[in-house]
Amino acid sequence: MMNAPADFDSIPLIDYAAIASRDPAERSRAAQDLRRACEQVGFFYVRNHGVPQPVIDACFEQAQRFFAQPLAVKMQSHADRASQHRGYSAMGDEQVDEAGQKDRNEAFDLSHDVPRDDPEVLRGCWLSGPNLWPEPEPPGFRAALEAYYAAVLSLGRRLFGAFALALGMPEDSFDAMLHRPGSFMRLLHYPPQPPQEEALGIGEHSDYECFTILAQDEVGGLEVCNAAGRWIPAPPIAGTFVINIGDMMARWTNDRFASTRHRVINRSGRERYSIPFFYGVDYDVTIATLPACLAPGELARYAPVNAHDYVAGRINATYGGA
Repeated sequence: MMNAPADFDSIPLIDYAAIASRDPAERSRAAQDLRRACEQVGFFYVRNHGVPQPVIDACFEQAQRFFAQPLAVKMQSHADRASQHRGYSAMGDEQVDEAGQKDRNEAFDLSHDVPRDDPEVLRGCWLSGPNLWPEPEPPGFRAALEAYYAAVLSLGRRLFGAFALALGMPEDSFDAMLHRPGSFMRLLHYPPQPPQEEALGIGEHSDYECFTILAQDEVGGLEVCNAAGRWIPAPPIAGTFVINIGDMMARWTNDRFASTRHRVINRSGRERYSIPFFYGVDYDVTIATLPACLAPGELARYAPVNAHDYVAGRINATYGGA
């Protein structure tokens, strides 16, 4: 059971430019702000993140075009055709809240695009492999998604350095675990629903990996649960990503960083699109409690676990098997 966040009523904003500052005092203050956000909320906005806005806009444009296609066309790239979890997922395919209803969204998933003879695939990493691209491919679809993937992958590496500083560790502490971080990117489409309808775009859940980098359009709908059980809106803020801590980072930090449960309800009456990027570490890494997160005499709350096996098990539980 992951540690519950505090009774917060808003999502903090972190300026990455301050974390990257050459002024040691400014960097220290920014690292402390980040630490408080991760411990007390588990969510924060980040601005000045370095991902070009045209790259983000192009990805959203492709998402809208892809999901606007007839279902029969989208089903040609359905995830059932892939050995790994890649490609299209239709409305009702997912249920992240095991006690709830099917999620009211459709998605397109991709990750590192590697051939089936890649050494990682050959050694049994189920999550590694080739992407399943649409056929026929919408013009510019793959190029826009791959450009976005590369830009956010770079941001995630920099964020790992910021998390290290927030934990009082050297900034390069995670670098050796990020040669090919196990990460997934999704395009998500939430259709509008009647205001009185109780269906959730995504049910209450926490994320699996170390952290999530979320781009959301202007529609909104993301809600974050605080310690009192109140749902706090995380509305879109122009020029920012929403970052949230995942279960793997909570385990790694012995629950010092909170993996906070959240959901999406699209009450806007409009189409909603978002692009979450689930950021992990190399699949051969063992996630064991970081020494910096153990006080003298404190015991680890979680047994060590392989990064690949942990994420694969969580995905299988959501989708009912590989």
